[in-house]
Amino acid sequence: MKMRPRVVLVWLAAMGAVAQGANAEGQVVDRQPDGAAAVAIEGELKQWHKVTLTLDGPFAHERDKAPNPFTDFAFHVTFTHESGTPSYKAPGYFAADGQAGNSSAESGTKWRAHLSPDKAGDWKYSVSFARGKNAAIEGGGEAWKPFDGISGSFTIGETDKTGRDFRAHGRLRYVGKHYLQFAGSKKYFLKAGPDAPETLLAYSDFDNTKGGKPDIAPLKTWSPHVADWKPGDPTWGDGKGKGLIGALNYLAGKGVNAFSFLTYNAGGDGDNVWPFVERDAKLHYDASKLDQWGVVFDHATQRGLHLHFKLQENEMDDNRLGDDRKVGIVPAALDGGRLDVERKLYCRELIARYGHALALNWNIGEENTQSSDEVRAMAKYLHDTDPYQHPVVLHTFPPEQEKVYRPLLGDTSPLTGVSLQNAWSSVHQRTLQWRRESSAAGRPWVVANDEQNPASLGVPPDAGYRGHDGIAVEKAPTGSEADGNVASKSDTKPYTMHDIRKFTLWGNLMAGGAGVEYYFGYALPENDLVCEDFRSRDKSWDFCRIAVEFFRTEHVPFWEMTNSNALVGNLGNDNSKFCFAKRGEIYLVYLPNGGSADLDLSGEKGGFTVRWFNPRSGGALLKGSVNLVDGGKTAMLGNAPADLREDWLIVVRR
Repeated sequence: MKMRPRVVLVWLAAMGAVAQGANAEGQVVDRQPDGAAAVAIEGELKQWHKVTLTLDGPFAHERDKAPNPFTDFAFHVTFTHESGTPSYKAPGYFAADGQAGNSSAESGTKWRAHLSPDKAGDWKYSVSFARGKNAAIEGGGEAWKPFDGISGSFTIGETDKTGRDFRAHGRLRYVGKHYLQFAGSKKYFLKAGPDAPETLLAYSDFDNTKGGKPDIAPLKTWSPHVADWKPGDPTWGDGKGKGLIGALNYLAGKGVNAFSFLTYNAGGDGDNVWPFVERDAKLHYDASKLDQWGVVFDHATQRGLHLHFKLQENEMDDNRLGDDRKVGIVPAALDGGRLDVERKLYCRELIARYGHALALNWNIGEENTQSSDEVRAMAKYLHDTDPYQHPVVLHTFPPEQEKVYRPLLGDTSPLTGVSLQNAWSSVHQRTLQWRRESSAAGRPWVVANDEQNPASLGVPPDAGYRGHDGIAVEKAPTGSEADGNVASKSDTKPYTMHDIRKFTLWGNLMAGGAGVEYYFGYALPENDLVCEDFRSRDKSWDFCRIAVEFFRTEHVPFWEMTNSNALVGNLGNDNSKFCFAKRGEIYLVYLPNGGSADLDLSGEKGGFTVRWFNPRSGGALLKGSVNLVDGGKTAMLGNAPADLREDWLIVVRR
């Protein structure tokens, strides 16, 4: 952790001069001359890889107030392919000495912008640099020579990456469907991974990271995953970062492909993650900490892990419970929930530093309580500022979904999807609802289930982990917890990771959902605030991998399929059995509780094969008691090859 002065250094001289400022102890601090306006292009110059333009520009300190290098210096770079398309106006940022992640520098003359180029060939760049009050977020300002107007070019080769590495597939985009698509490989994406811990970035190896509530949310060491770090993997400083880098290696090795994290939780449950030099210094960003975050995010991209940026949580988004029920302003809230200087700068800095990542979404807020207008304004700003227009999603409380989501359907907002929180047993129904309603409104949403209630339990650990039996049991409220209940309830039905597999994972997928992230309840080992060991849910990751790999290896065209529960007699869309189909071609029938099913093929002609897939162990498709059925009638699909009481997926193909 680097030490910080307690007062702001003030810029005292014009460009090119050496100025002095005083720190808290009254010591004179020399300021460097401005840079020579040289530009360096760095990185693997290949398609979809991170390309970094570094400008040797005006000297600044991350705590400067007049001018503030984050608000008052407007730096961006326009990158254009030789064909003219695409062209990206990428916001740039202050990078201190250009190696702050290793040096912990707070000042310097380096300014950066990133590109992840879509095409091989020659690319041109043009630098824009202006100065003026709030020019970075409000526009305007005076062009600053010699930094403004610098131009040049570089050449990009074809990508050479394969496998999980997202650089083999390109940018993940919203394409007006219920699934995201890679721009390069044209493959569609189903996600699975952890939603916990929300405090993933509260890591002791990151500079200037402090615990606001150390008793309930201590800083992480990620020590259980240090052994998962491998030689050649990145670190920073004097070998820091091995625990968190190792944790990502573990997830990738288990075959999952996503994880989530809060980038700002001041005043929230953990109160230990923020991008600023200090918790409440909302206009001054920590150059070294954010460089270190970037090392983690870039490694995730290379390991095939989608980045779920949760930009804020309910506790610090102004605690709104609706447009007309404001219950008080949280001091940590950015602009009190509105889109103003603090919030715009926050979004711009994250986009500038991490928007080059190929697979990410901007989640406006976890359990978000902003008004509809505030959500629309923030979503539009993200959409307009992000040169790559990454997906923008929203999360809110289960009881608030109707009130929060419905006004944002269709062309009323730039949202591309929703991040659902629901009881683990109602995932299928809620996924199906918002997929259907968004489609009917004319803007199909990508619908994921990212948090499972009850909040105290979520997804339980594996049986035997730290002595836990793997059974989640929600206790009846007692004492003050029971206040407001008519009567105390008996314990709810216990459940295990197998129920999560059946009704959360497959419940989402069979409704036409885009996948899941697993939340770890606060009453369980390795929970949402303190988790440092992803092996606590090792078997659950196996089930996730098996599901995602099934769609890939069996070449299932899920992006062309819709839920068709009525074809198996489930008119009420309950949890008895699910059907997901491209009618006339392929039907997936999932039996959570085993048994068999009849499939209505009365509108089809010809014959269909019947095979069975084991969602517990994966592997090749198996033959059951019936191998072929004919269209033109309701077909009996027979029995599974074994374990008739376990869950099975029936694959019916023309």
